[in-house]
Amino acid sequence: MTPYNTILLAVDFTPDASRIAARARQLAYASEASLHLIHVVEHIPIDAAGEFLGPPQAELHQEMVTTAEERLLEYARAEGLETAQRTVAAGYTKQEILEHAETIAADLIVVGSHGRHGLALLLGSTANAVLHGAPCDVLAVRL
Repeated sequence: MTPYNTILLAVDFTPDASRIAARARQLAYASEASLHLIHVVEHIPIDAAGEFLGPPQAELHQEMVTTAEERLLEYARAEGLETAQRTVAAGYTKQEILEHAETIAADLIVVGSHGRHGLALLLGSTANAVLHGAPCDVLAVRL
C-alpha cells in the first residue's frame, strides 16, 4: 500500500472526536503525511426566500465561525495536533469537506461514522456523502 501524503480530518466536536483524531494521527505518523483539520459551520444567514439577512444575523454567523476557530485550536492542542493546518469553513458540510480535500490535494479523508438509523439514515450521513463524492480514499471511523 502506498503511504498517504496529505490527510484531511473532518472534526465535528462530538465526544467521539478524540477517537477519530487518534486514527488520523496514527495514519499520518505511519505515512509521514501532513495532517489538515477542517470543521464546517453550517449556519448560513439566509431567510426562507433566499435573501441574505441583515447585520445582526451576519454578526451571529461571524461569531459562530470565530468560536469554531477557537474550538478547533483547543481541539488540536488537546489531541497533540498543534502543527496540523486548521480550517473553519462555512457552508454545507459535505461540499466544504470535498472542496477543501481537492484544494489541499488530500489523498485520504478521515471522518466519523455514527451509524445513524431511521430518518437520518434515509437522508444520508456526512460520512456517506463524503464517501460517495470524494476524489480520494475515505476512512469512516465507526463510532
